[in-house]
Amino acid sequence: MSHALTTYRTTIPADWVDYNGHLRDAFYLLIFSYATDALMDEIGLDEQGRAATGHTLYTLECHLNYLAEVKLGAEVEVRTQLLGCDAKRLHIHHSLHYPGEAAELAASEQMLMNIDIRQARSAPFAETVAERVRRIAREQLDLPRPLHVGRVIALPQR
Repeated sequence: MSHALTTYRTTIPADWVDYNGHLRDAFYLLIFSYATDALMDEIGLDEQGRAATGHTLYTLECHLNYLAEVKLGAEVEVRTQLLGCDAKRLHIHHSLHYPGEAAELAASEQMLMNIDIRQARSAPFAETVAERVRRIAREQLDLPRPLHVGRVIALPQR
């Protein structure tokens, strides 16, 4: 059975909460950033992999949807789905949840680019990384497309 990767877990600390008692906007993205770091570890771009390949990932674009309030002390987890990939890029979806619950608290669609650090430019994934990416893609092939993928920000036209 296909499943998204659980890439990050945390408990919301006091310094991440605003005057309304809710997780501050920026910390949703921080949580998703930590999940991207864990995804990098999963595909072989951890510290050792970055040193061996000279590659890293940069975020090209990020869309963030705030779907529910998250409060002080809440335990949350990020689930990550690989939506697509090519020789240099990953199209991913992170969703924030209470552990064991299906309802999304937030969603982030991201486009990531493999970068050759020495050249400071995009490069194809190293074969070892590309194989891990292909494995995840195969494992997640049957997952449904997340609801918040492909959305744009706009006011209705009159």
